[in-house]
Amino acid sequence: MSDSQPLLRARSVCFSAGRTPILTGVDLDLRAGEFVGLIGANGAGKTTLLKVVSGLWPGAAGEITLLGRPLRAYSVREIARVVAHVPQSTRVDFAFTVRDVVLMGRSPHLGRFQIESGRDWGVAERAMRTTGTLHLADRLVTTLSGGELQRVVLARALAQEPRLLLLDEPTSNLDIRHQVSVLKLARDLAHENGLGVLAAIHDIGQAARWCDRLLLMTCGRIVAGGTPEGVLTPERLAEVFEIEARLYRDPYTGHIALSVQ
Repeated sequence: MSDSQPLLRARSVCFSAGRTPILTGVDLDLRAGEFVGLIGANGAGKTTLLKVVSGLWPGAAGEITLLGRPLRAYSVREIARVVAHVPQSTRVDFAFTVRDVVLMGRSPHLGRFQIESGRDWGVAERAMRTTGTLHLADRLVTTLSGGELQRVVLARALAQEPRLLLLDEPTSNLDIRHQVSVLKLARDLAHENGLGVLAAIHDIGQAARWCDRLLLMTCGRIVAGGTPEGVLTPERLAEVFEIEARLYRDPYTGHIALSVQ
C-alpha cells in the first residue's frame, strides 16, 4: 500500500435497520497519521458508521476497503489485527484483573489455546502505561470507576496493535482532566505512532481543538468534511445543531475554541 492510499476508504455506503435507512451514500477516507473527528447531533448515524466500517455490522451496501482490500474479504480475526473499536460504554461482569482484560487484546494474534508470550505481556504493559492504567493492573475491573474502565478498554484496544483506532464517544464517562488526556492521547497516537484515528465526539469544541479534520454528519449523511475552521461555520452550526455559535482562536492557548451565544 502506498503512503498516499487511505487505510480506510468508504464509498457510497448505505445501511438500513429493517426498512429504516440509517446511513445514506457515505464517503470517507482515513489515512495513517491523522485524527479525524466524527460529529453531528444525536441520531445522525455516527455510532452506526463506526460499527459498519469496523465490520461489526455487516450487510452494508457500497464499497469499504481496509488497507486497499475489500472489507468483506477479511475474516473477523484479520479485521481485529488491523482495527480496534472502542465502544461508547463497556460492561464487564466477571472479576478479571485489569491486566487480564488488557491481555485480551492480544487474542487476534494468538492461535487457539496458545498462551501469551513475553512479547504479549510487554505489549499489554506498554498499552497500560500509555493509557495511564498500569497502576491499576492488579485491580479487579468490577471495582473500577466508569472513567477508569473506559481507559482500560482503550488499553485493551491498543494491545491489539491496530493500524486503525475507532472510538465511539471516548470521553463520555470521563471528567474534564481525563477528557483532555484521552483526546491528546488519540492525537499523539496518530501523529507520533502513525495510527489512523476516527472518533465520534459529542463535544464539538473539544473536537475542534484536537482533531486534524472533522466529518459532519446529519440524517445518515456526511454533509461537510475538512479542517475544523472550514466545517464549523455559523451557518452549519445553526442548521445541524440549532445553535448560534462560531469558532475563534483562544488568545491565551492558541487553540481553536467554540463560542455559543
